Amino acid sequence: MGNEFLDRVEDNAAVRTWAEITQREKGDSLAEGYISELWDFTRVSVTQNNLQELKEIWEQWNDEVRQLFYSNYGDLPYLLDMKVDKCLFRALAQFWNPAYSCFTFGRVDLVPTIEKYTALLRCSKIQVDKVYSKAVNAPTFLRRLVSITGMSGQWVTARMKQKRDNKCIHWKNLKDLILTHPDTKKKVDIFALSIYGLVVFPRALGHVDEAVTDLFDRLDKRVTPVSVDNVSYRVFSDNYSPLKEIVATPRRDDISEEKWMAIF
Repeated sequence: MGNEFLDRVEDNAAVRTWAEITQREKGDSLAEGYISELWDFTRVSVTQNNLQELKEIWEQWNDEVRQLFYSNYGDLPYLLDMKVDKCLFRALAQFWNPAYSCFTFGRVDLVPTIEKYTALLRCSKIQVDKVYSKAVNAPTFLRRLVSITGMSGQWVTARMKQKRDNKCIHWKNLKDLILTHPDTKKKVDIFALSIYGLVVFPRALGHVDEAVTDLFDRLDKRVTPVSVDNVSYRVFSDNYSPLKEIVATPRRDDISEEKWMAIF
């Protein structure tokens, strides 16, 4: 099985190389000066943030606060109970095409679309006629945190940190705000920001990254988080939640990385 696994990885890398060469000859959107880095084998760290404190906060909220959250941010809290299959993620990494930011299975390229994300989250706050575009003079990390948290610039400055090339704020500071903030709407906003930072787009363990606050700032303006010309989607049913169903569905935990490769 080990040799078959490595063969599949190497074959897929060869297909991606073929795709890049073919597209270069025809002309496409590869960045100027792009250098292909396709490894025959990749190991991925799937270390996760501890979400227990987020879960405890959610469980303590009453129905009124929860409904306020759902109306603004959709079914995001179900992600807190989502079991991550580490073997699946490691296997998926072998099919990732860095040149085009998509998954390449043989000669088929696949990437999740914004329609799928919006249907999955059931986030009615997003409007299909408004799209994400990063402003030339975008607000600074400091100003975005001041706006999201409702705290002073001095409070935010004292808690900002630098992790590698990115600014961030520690989850503990956000947790304290969620527990003590007098404004319920702000509590909900900060909780949603924390899920995006710790679950959906984690970069530095235990911290919420600067880039996440930019996306969150755009969501607050009711736009989709990707640049597209037109987005349309339909919710299957007002009472149906895809994430809720996924969380409730029993998952096998005995599928190895090699087996996932064979399935793909």
